[in-house]
Amino acid sequence: MATKIRLQRHGRKNYAFYPIVIADSRAPRDGRFIERIGSYNPNTNPATITLNFERALYWVNCGAQPTDTVRNILSNEGVLLMKHLQGGVKKGAFDEAEAERRFNAWKQSKQAKVESVKANEAGRLQQEAKARLEAEVAKNKAKAEEVAKKKAEEAAAKAEAEAAANATEAEATEAPAAE
Repeated sequence: MATKIRLQRHGRKNYAFYPIVIADSRAPRDGRFIERIGSYNPNTNPATITLNFERALYWVNCGAQPTDTVRNILSNEGVLLMKHLQGGVKKGAFDEAEAERRFNAWKQSKQAKVESVKANEAGRLQQEAKARLEAEVAKNKAKAEEVAKKKAEEAAAKAEAEAAANATEAEATEAPAAE
């Protein structure tokens, strides 16, 4: 029986997530499967991947063929590297301890890269929020100045109207006194 490591599509429209499954190569994409070994959620930044490392390594060693996307996922998680290192141990190129040391060094550098990407994304989001806040403050300040200017014009117009009313009242009181 030819087995494949593939993705099944779940989720709603425009928001899919994918369980990673072992299935018969003749089974439909979302049909029967042998075992679920993880999940892949491309909706987060960076994409969230959960994987049962030991079971994935077991199935790859048993000859299960991953699809292109799953091959990339397995490569990023280190399953294919571990298979390669186990092949080197079988050939006698190095021992099991050396293989573990190489794998752990690779895993640490990979985690450092992921953490730096997350930190950069968080910093970028903070800068965007700060820029939006500054733009909003500037817009509110401009609007406040405009409102203050309009109120000052209304106050000046009201003062002129009162002054004109006082002047006409003063003329009206002077005119009868002059008679």
